[in-house]
Amino acid sequence: MLPTQTAADTPVATNAGEPALPLELLELELSLDGFAGDSETFTEAVRNAAGQVGGDFLFELPASGLAEDCLRIAALRVPKGDAGSLEVVFAMLDAEGAAIRVESPDDSTKDLKRFADAFIDVLERI
Repeated sequence: MLPTQTAADTPVATNAGEPALPLELLELELSLDGFAGDSETFTEAVRNAAGQVGGDFLFELPASGLAEDCLRIAALRVPKGDAGSLEVVFAMLDAEGAAIRVESPDDSTKDLKRFADAFIDVLERI
């Protein structure tokens, strides 16, 4: 009889250069998986996915060099952890307009993150 492999015994493939996605971002990416639209349906798809994970769609704009290899960027605010805090993340439509990836802000998008934070501040004051 062959030994049965359990989930604990199964190796998980990860890229050494890429950190694992937090659960919230993974859930958002899964909501966007299978995107079969184009740049015109990008906003609707991202807005729906944000709602599915209990987040907020903030805004969407052309990438215009703000991020590599993408046409459009949407800023979202999604739940982070069990504490109920919210964080800003970006959904990016790839250069072919066929797939959406989700990223946490980094050095290349820090100015866009500051803009998103200011946008949230204005909305909360209204």
